[in-house]
Amino acid sequence: MTTVVKFLLVDDLAENLLSLEALLRRDDLMLLKARSGDEALELLLQHDVALALIDVQMPGLNGFELAELMRGNERTRRVPIIFVTAGSHSAERRFQGYEAGAVDFIQKPIEPDILRSKADIFAELYRQRQMIAEQRDTLEEQARALQLADKRKNEFIGVLVHELRNPLAALNSGMKLLFRRPDPERAEQINGLMQDQMDHIIRLVDDLLDISRITQGKITLAKTEFDLKDAVSTALDMTLQMIEEKQHVLHYSTPEQPCMVFADKVRLTQCVSNLLNNAAKYTPKGGRIDVSLEIAEETYRIRVVDNGLGLTPEAASAIFQMFEQVNEHRDHSHGGLGIGLALVKQLMELHGGDVAVWSDGPGRGSIFTLDLPRTAPHAGEGYV
Repeated sequence: MTTVVKFLLVDDLAENLLSLEALLRRDDLMLLKARSGDEALELLLQHDVALALIDVQMPGLNGFELAELMRGNERTRRVPIIFVTAGSHSAERRFQGYEAGAVDFIQKPIEPDILRSKADIFAELYRQRQMIAEQRDTLEEQARALQLADKRKNEFIGVLVHELRNPLAALNSGMKLLFRRPDPERAEQINGLMQDQMDHIIRLVDDLLDISRITQGKITLAKTEFDLKDAVSTALDMTLQMIEEKQHVLHYSTPEQPCMVFADKVRLTQCVSNLLNNAAKYTPKGGRIDVSLEIAEETYRIRVVDNGLGLTPEAASAIFQMFEQVNEHRDHSHGGLGIGLALVKQLMELHGGDVAVWSDGPGRGSIFTLDLPRTAPHAGEGYV
C-alpha cells in the first residue's frame, strides 16, 4: 500500500492555489491549502508534510518570513521549501530565500512537467525517510527485546544454578550419611529425602527438555479420543497431596455428560496439573481452590480459581513468557524456574486452544482458564 504524502500549498490568491492543486493532484498526494502564513503555520502544527510550496509575495507574513518561522520550530525545520515567485529576483534576493530555508525557486507561469518532477522527487524522499524511520524503530524494538531476553536468560541461569545446587548438595550429604551406615530407620528416612531431591531434579530437567523440544518444533502430540474429565481428575490426583498439606479447601464441579476431545491426554493433564500446583503454592495456608470443567458453544473451558496472592496487571500480562516469575511470589515458588506457564501456553496453542489469567490485584486471588476446541482436528494434525 502506497503511503499518502502531504504537500502544503501557500498562496494568498485562491486561483493560484487551484492551479497548483490541478497540476499536482493524484491519488497518493494530499494537498493542504493555506491563504496566509498564519493559516500555513496552523496546518503545519496538525500535519506532517513532505514539501511546502510557498508564494513569496503575500500580504502580512510573506513567504520568506514564513520560512524563517518554520526553520525556528523543531517540528517544521526540516520541511523542504520551494518558493513560487511571479518575477525574477536579484542574486541578493535569492540568497535571502535560500538563507530562509528554501531548497529551490519556481517561476510563474509554472512549467507543469518541472513542478511534477520536483514534486515526485520530494515525495519519494519523504517515503524513504519514513521507511528508514520505521526500520530504525523496528531495530530499536528488536534491540530492546534482545536486551530483555539476555537479562532474563542470565536471571534464569542464576535461578537454575541455585535450584540444581540445593538438591545436589542434599543428595551429596545423603550419600555421605548412608556411607556411614546409620540405623535402618534413619537410612530409610535419608533415602526418602534423597528420592524427593532426585524427583525435583528430574522435574527441572523434564521442563527444560519440553521447552527445548517446543522451541525447536520437535514435540509430538500423541492424540487420542478421551473424556476431558479424566484428564482433570488425574491432574487433581497428582496435586492432591500438596493441596492437603497446605490445608486448602478444594471444590470441583464437572458436567454429567462426557466431554470427549481428540487431544494429547498426558499433555493436557500436565497443563491442568501446572495450574493446580500454582494455585496450591501461591495460596496461603487454609485457602480455597475451585476447579470446574464447563461446556461452552465451541470450547471446553477448565477454570482454576484461588483466593491466593493475586497478580498485578503487569504480572498477569507477563507470566506466560519464558523464564518470567513474579518477584513478590518467589518465596512461594518452591523451586520453580519460571517456565511452567510458558510451557502450558505453548502446549495449549499446539492443541488449537489458549490459556488466560485474570486477577483483581495483589492479595485478591487469580482465575486461570484453559480453553480447548470441542471440534476434532483434521487428519494429520498433532505434530509440530
